[in-house]
Amino acid sequence: MYSQIDEKIYLYFLAVIPIIVMLFLINLYWKRKKQREFGDLELVKKLSPEKSVFKPVLKITFLLLALTSLIIGLANPKIGSKMETVKREGIDVVFAIDVSKSMLAEDMAPNRLDKTKQIVSQIINQLGSDRIGMVAYAGSAFPVLPITTDYGVAKMYLQSMNTDMVSSQGTSLEEAIKLSANYFDKGNATNKLIILISDGEDHSDGVEGAIEEALKIKAKVISIGVGTEKGGPIPIKRNGVVENFKRDQNDEVVVTKMNQEILKQIGKGTKGGYVYGGNTKEVLDYVKNALDNIEKTEFETTQVADFQSQFQWFLGIAFALLFIDIFLLERKTGWITKLNLFNEKES
Repeated sequence: MYSQIDEKIYLYFLAVIPIIVMLFLINLYWKRKKQREFGDLELVKKLSPEKSVFKPVLKITFLLLALTSLIIGLANPKIGSKMETVKREGIDVVFAIDVSKSMLAEDMAPNRLDKTKQIVSQIINQLGSDRIGMVAYAGSAFPVLPITTDYGVAKMYLQSMNTDMVSSQGTSLEEAIKLSANYFDKGNATNKLIILISDGEDHSDGVEGAIEEALKIKAKVISIGVGTEKGGPIPIKRNGVVENFKRDQNDEVVVTKMNQEILKQIGKGTKGGYVYGGNTKEVLDYVKNALDNIEKTEFETTQVADFQSQFQWFLGIAFALLFIDIFLLERKTGWITKLNLFNEKES
């Protein structure tokens, strides 16, 4: 049997459980303290003989179990019965995403990097059965996600990308294309596409060599430009508030500008293309048209089949426990009192 969880974010709500337990214990301690202030504990018990010590604990236990079941139900656990090899048709796509500091410029809202994430996420949404990978780059390139058909995992890795994940700063489009090219199986007949997203501020001089590397494995490059030619400063933030802007050696505010020419050169040199990322719909239409004109290849992939949602069981348990909890009173139950399980002396 194989399992997976659809909405893992809901599991964070389980952190509420120990908080509720702590509040319950604090409340219990406070009540005991007040009872001692009121008078002798044994006398207080005699004044309220029907009050159960065990029932409040039972009620909070039922409540916590119900809450736990409800949270797990919302996360929607699934169980798969078997692994099987599935034949699919598609191409291999590698997203090369610029994570240099210049991508923090806000000349494209909310900033260049967040705009890039929006574009890539939307492109993934319109893919069919293509395999995808992901590369991050600045002064050097860093593998983020190997070739996969799991779009959910790809989006998770996409959202986690930031400008601190590559230590060497600057922008090397050469390194990005070379690493992306190495993602592809050179002996595989599957058609290959690199989608390069950048502001085009390249600090290397090996773009021609990178284009040749892509052409060797017959990979096309579609480059997407983010930013504006007018450019903008690079904000330095703390807790989401702009404190300053990045400055050069002369203490002048650095203004980073998009360089479309180098991106167009890469797209044309690899027989891919270039599109400006200012309008997401135009980008999606451009990429979709390009994908439609690339011949799909049949390949095999192994995946878990027959996944069944199990949320209904957990929600059922949660509502059953809550229903029981409603009818649980804090006074003693007659027949349990008669059993005298704790060998209590009758008053």
